[in-house]
Amino acid sequence: MTLRFLGTTSDDGDCPTLYEIEDPSEILVQGDRETDPGHLVQLRDVKPSETFVRVPRSLLTRYVPSNYPPALQPFASISHLFAEFRHTAWRLKTRRGYATDRNGPRWQRWLDGEDVASDPPNSWRENVRARTAEGKRFERVRLVDEPATQGQEFLTATAPGNVAAGKDIRNLTRAAAERLRLPDHDFWLFDSKVLARFAFNENDTALGVYVTEDPAEVLAACQARDTAWHHAVPTQEFAKRVRSTV
Repeated sequence: MTLRFLGTTSDDGDCPTLYEIEDPSEILVQGDRETDPGHLVQLRDVKPSETFVRVPRSLLTRYVPSNYPPALQPFASISHLFAEFRHTAWRLKTRRGYATDRNGPRWQRWLDGEDVASDPPNSWRENVRARTAEGKRFERVRLVDEPATQGQEFLTATAPGNVAAGKDIRNLTRAAAERLRLPDHDFWLFDSKVLARFAFNENDTALGVYVTEDPAEVLAACQARDTAWHHAVPTQEFAKRVRSTV
């Protein structure tokens, strides 16, 4: 299992960070090693394999989940939320490609040079149009490599259709996301309350979602959303930048 970044109070290269690991009963803590002899001599029952690190109290109170990790669910288990959310449905897309795109009907047409941004509305875009007409918001930030991968170029090409339906899609370079310490996993966040984090296999196929309302997990997602949204570039502006560099 790849370490999952939970949160950090790190600034300017400082190191306090929390990660989720394979054992759901444990959290991996990164911090400065304790070297004070007066403290070390007072530690109890120390095993040869143990070390000790210092981390800010705020790191633990803000980012340690209060519950065990949720079970993996089919994506269909959250389909109702896309119609029932009250205010905002927000997505972070971090992967370099998605199997659903490559296996979809528009992929080959796009490779052949067709304009795939003006396809007739489908059920997804119709729902976006209906919800945004009610004053609700569908928002998304996509991470883009430099140079962009083929999968990311496809998403840029198809974005205008979603934007026309009412979705606000913005883009952020991966280098900027790493500098801002954003998560490296995809998720949906509904009404700043319900978090659905994706699980993918090595072929970019979505295996399902982990759904939680754990306050620490939701807070971390809200902070990631606010940071990403502040720095991301709207789709039309981003597309212009891409064309100017080609």
